[in-house]
Amino acid sequence: MKENVVQQKSFAFAIRVVNAYKYLTEQKKEFVLSKQLLRSGTSIGANVEEATGGQSKKDFIAKISISYKEARETKYWLNLLTATDY
Repeated sequence: MKENVVQQKSFAFAIRVVNAYKYLTEQKKEFVLSKQLLRSGTSIGANVEEATGGQSKKDFIAKISISYKEARETKYWLNLLTATDY
């Protein structure tokens, strides 16, 4: 099977998001924003996986579009956490 860079990178990013969530909740005691980050950041790779197994081109495009939206949302939460000194 051919190597899929997007799958690999989105999975690696999800690992970093999980580790950031653990840090934020354990060390900084931040639970609300970090939960949003966890949900959107791990959803990117999950939707990439679904897109890869899509039943049609239309299905693939729909799932990849969701991944893109989740990536933008994740960027928002990261920016907000940074701006509020977490």
